[in-house]
Amino acid sequence: MAAPTLDVVLTGLAHDEATGSLRVGKEGTVYFSRGRVSYVECTATPGVEGLLGASGRISVTGVRHTRQEAGPGGDGGALLVDRGVLSRGELEFCMLSATLDAAFFLLTSRTVRTRFRENGAHWLGIHWFFDVPGLLRECARRRARLERAWPSAELDARPVTPLRQIPGTRALLTPLQWELLLAADSAATPVELARRLGRPAYSTLLAVRELAAAGLVVTGEPAALPKRTPKPPVPPLTPPLAPPGKPGDAGSGPPQVNGDATDVNLLLRLRDALEAL
Repeated sequence: MAAPTLDVVLTGLAHDEATGSLRVGKEGTVYFSRGRVSYVECTATPGVEGLLGASGRISVTGVRHTRQEAGPGGDGGALLVDRGVLSRGELEFCMLSATLDAAFFLLTSRTVRTRFRENGAHWLGIHWFFDVPGLLRECARRRARLERAWPSAELDARPVTPLRQIPGTRALLTPLQWELLLAADSAATPVELARRLGRPAYSTLLAVRELAAAGLVVTGEPAALPKRTPKPPVPPLTPPLAPPGKPGDAGSGPPQVNGDATDVNLLLRLRDALEAL
């Protein structure tokens, strides 16, 4: 009998209103509180500690001291708020971002070996809740968004290599895309760049795929883009012969263009014909 998948295990713990930590192989841990997910950590993604350290809000030493002071079952997040390291809203947002990031990568892992330990809690404490069905839906939505951006997962594990020359005359970049192009060294993968920059790994994957769609990074083999329907035959550029009549008759000369849909279609066909030259 095959072992249950991770989403089935999570759904079962939610149904049992479990409280504790679920170890998923060596890939990460899911923390539960009365059947709801309070935090997720994954070895492939930066946690709250990494995000705060990269932003300069707290040093690695400060994180270690706070963790030791909080102790098992403590509330290190409340200590950080009380000391003014970050606000309550910033703490909640960091835990939200890190949890969604880790859950996305953990749920795509092939590892199904799990071990549940009752009453296990993260040192930061409980500052946000996620219901399991909502968490699974969000992960599915993120996978679909990646596919829409660039329908190939090969870039996710390949070193990011910017093109030497930008195609076209201009390129509009988001702040994260700009950071990635500056930090890319043709050796670091998107996840490695996320750790280096202190950015969520999923957001980095999405930015790299969007850069690929814009033709700004080396992609290797072309992605399997959707097939385009062939264009209809291009009409000849020579205007149709006018019917017999005097030069001043309405039937002579090129057709008059107005707002009619037929005339608009004619303009579109003429444009396509000129572009094809």
